[in-house]
Amino acid sequence: MTTTLPLSGKVAFIQGGSRGIGAAIAQRLARDGASVALTYSQSPQAAEALVQSIVAAGGRALAIRADSAGEQAIRHAIGQTVEAFGRLDILVNNAGVLAIAPLEELSMEDIDRTLAINVRSVVIASQEAAKYLGDGGRIIHIGSTNAERMPFAGGALYAMSKSALVGLTKGLARDLGPRGITVNNVQPGPVDTEMNPDNTEFAAALKPTMALPRYGQVEEIASFVSYLAGPEAGYITGASLTIDGGFSA
Repeated sequence: MTTTLPLSGKVAFIQGGSRGIGAAIAQRLARDGASVALTYSQSPQAAEALVQSIVAAGGRALAIRADSAGEQAIRHAIGQTVEAFGRLDILVNNAGVLAIAPLEELSMEDIDRTLAINVRSVVIASQEAAKYLGDGGRIIHIGSTNAERMPFAGGALYAMSKSALVGLTKGLARDLGPRGITVNNVQPGPVDTEMNPDNTEFAAALKPTMALPRYGQVEEIASFVSYLAGPEAGYITGASLTIDGGFSA
């Protein structure tokens, strides 16, 4: 008996999908049957290796070089995805940057780039993707538990940028709900990635503050995203859903 995969026939676009959480999301969505396009800006080797691994496993994947700070780059990448795969069903906004510094040391470059990638690119990608998404379409933002809790100094800018996604998610859910499109915001806690490895002094200090005293794994975030992208999550929208090992408990 043939089993139909939950995302069979769907096409997903992942903004910022070559490494870390984004790469795990790309792999999981492909494993669950979706054709996947992902963007990268500075890691072509990682992006191509990811595409090759998905194709080798029997999936379809495409890597597109696009700086998420550029409006036209985002719009063009989504257009390329539709041209390559014929449709678009799922948008995952995963691109993000992290600037940690005391208030007095934040530069205008830090502020502008954080807002451009963590907030502005999400709005642009959602606007462009909405041109192609139909009934059952999914928009999923990757936010942060720091929108709910910032327990150390220097994270105000990052927390602000991720808090913006909470309001954006609610507003877009209202805008797109009549078209049968859901919009949700996944808020990971500490996750073991290149940007925030679990074997540092910082990680050692953070773990005792969590209900589960460990970092999350990228696959755990990816499985949650895949669920939200699938048919069983059709009644969830406008929600900011925390997956943080009890960091914010």
